Amino acid sequence: MCKKVSNEKVPNTRIDRCIKPLIKWLLKSDYAPVASCCGHNKYPLTVVVRWMENGVPTFYELFTKTKIPRSRNFYKKDSEGYYYIPEVSGNSPHK
Repeated sequence: MCKKVSNEKVPNTRIDRCIKPLIKWLLKSDYAPVASCCGHNKYPLTVVVRWMENGVPTFYELFTKTKIPRSRNFYKKDSEGYYYIPEVSGNSPHK
């Protein structure tokens, strides 16, 4: 797991260092990763992918196969500044 990045502004294209190989591999597959976070030992590893269903782009969290009902702003920030997907995390940290 990577350490959490400080609250500095970072580009939207930032990928956690520890999962860069996974994201690079996914980019070569049929999946289209659009967002990711390693979880920083607080939340589960998550990768949001875009998948076409009947010609309509649909977004899923790859590992849980949870459908995400929005096309952007997949992650929410908790009180400590960690990002998580509410549909996957159930609004509470993984322990």
